[in-house]
Amino acid sequence: MTDNFPAALSVLSRRRALGWFVAGSVSAMATACGAKPVAAGNFPVHHTDAEWRRLLTPKQYYILREQGTERPFSSALLNEHRKGTFACAADGNPLFSSATKFDSGTGWPSFWQPLKGGVGTSTDTSFGSVRTEVHCLQCGGHLGHVFDDGPPPTGKRYCMDGDALRFVPA
Repeated sequence: MTDNFPAALSVLSRRRALGWFVAGSVSAMATACGAKPVAAGNFPVHHTDAEWRRLLTPKQYYILREQGTERPFSSALLNEHRKGTFACAADGNPLFSSATKFDSGTGWPSFWQPLKGGVGTSTDTSFGSVRTEVHCLQCGGHLGHVFDDGPPPTGKRYCMDGDALRFVPA
């Protein structure tokens, strides 16, 4: 490291540094290009665009309805360690148990397994890459992405936007 390089960066893991870079790039591209709409399909919970805008905060709307991404390390849920359930912020659908939450070092709440009936997935080809998008099975809201670099027993990392979730203590 050189004297001009911030000391804080010397302790960052590659994953954390990459997460910051990707999040900044994705946020900038989404803002510049306009985010694409939520997952396709018919979902049990549905509202008009005007209703969603009334029901959600601007951050929640951007993530859940426009497939946006929050800045890493900005979610209060990142440091939520109580027993309980992480639910969809749009409709309250239970998505993840706190027992499956882990610190991925990426800056977003991460889980190694969703609850049955909580989430669905689809292929996301935005920004020149192929990723697996995770959405709520009740409203179709965008929650984040799933990757194959998580811990046992599943090896999955469900990397979720904290503003798309709400925590319900046990």
